[in-house]
Amino acid sequence: MHRLRNGVKNYDWGSPDAIPQFLGDGGSTDPIAEVWIGTHPLSPSIVLEDDGSERLLSDLTGDLPYMVKLLAAARPLSLQVHPSKPLAEIGFAREEEAGVPLDAPHRVYKDANHKPEMVYALSTFDSLIGFRPSAEILRVLGPLDTELTQRLSDELRADPGFATIVKLIEHLLTADIDRAEVRRIVEACRGLSEVGLDIKRAYQTAVEIAEHYPEDIGVVIALMLNRMTLQPGEAAFLDTGVIHAHLSGLCVEVMANSDNVLRAGLTSKHIDTAGLVACLQGGMARVARVTPDFLDYDTEVFSPAGGNFALAVTQISAAAPEGVELVRGDGSVLMCTGGNVTITTDAGGKVDLRRGESVYLDADDRGATVHGLGEVAQAYVPSSRALRSRLVDVV
Repeated sequence: MHRLRNGVKNYDWGSPDAIPQFLGDGGSTDPIAEVWIGTHPLSPSIVLEDDGSERLLSDLTGDLPYMVKLLAAARPLSLQVHPSKPLAEIGFAREEEAGVPLDAPHRVYKDANHKPEMVYALSTFDSLIGFRPSAEILRVLGPLDTELTQRLSDELRADPGFATIVKLIEHLLTADIDRAEVRRIVEACRGLSEVGLDIKRAYQTAVEIAEHYPEDIGVVIALMLNRMTLQPGEAAFLDTGVIHAHLSGLCVEVMANSDNVLRAGLTSKHIDTAGLVACLQGGMARVARVTPDFLDYDTEVFSPAGGNFALAVTQISAAAPEGVELVRGDGSVLMCTGGNVTITTDAGGKVDLRRGESVYLDADDRGATVHGLGEVAQAYVPSSRALRSRLVDVV
């Protein structure tokens, strides 16, 4: 077993206290948005050896195919899409050939990987994920009665479907739209919400986002997206090509080992409209709640189709005095997500973890077992015969 020290990201949408409190470190004067656990070159984890020495996790494992994040959102993230593998390979090669530095603000493709991801909620977690059906978008836009919403409604009603929705997104991102029109839409949403008329929280969401981005066209795009709320212990899977924006809450994310993000608004970062539209034009992608499978009584396995990654969440208490054996794999990242636990192995290895601390378990850590009172989340690559979770599509 190898104890890890992980990189921290201070993005402006992060929370000054959620992650510090989770880690038991108190508050922060700066927003802390993410903790990265893995081998991505932009923020690789460090292995802390027993003799006091340190080395990159990648020196031990090579490039892991997945990455784990602890994410805390105090304000909306950017509206974004993650690319497919072919698009990522093309985009990465193009920017490498152009000599764009990896950490340049306008760099889009940080690697050649696709980025499907799964969110496991540690608190109530709100997101915008995927487009509403055409009929529902028309129901949302109709009562707003502004010039822009009327134009959008007319075009969608004339040709309902995913392709037209993508065209509307492209128009909103490229047209010279008066920001006063965005303000009018927000005020219309506010007025309807105040008299109790809302459609699946669309107007409430627009008003909430406008508090942070009052004239951003992303507020209008948000009206066209599903709002999903996860309670602690629930999970959702987002395939590549899904437009989304996390709104608030604390979660563990497991994803392919990538930092490729194409943005559509609600951000001060670079927006690549053409690249984002190209991702969306790949067709409807899967957005689903993940129904876990039980492994014995103490472990839930969230394993979405595709085999890129899985997450096993184990609860340990006095009900299992001999401990609970963890999922076996060729290697896995494990984080304590609650309480205080001890991990032991057949070879006599032992490590104590408090909430927020993490270790890497390699193939030699046979019989890894968790003891104590708490919860651990273990990310790994499932075998071909592993459990596959049932996915309940959002739309």
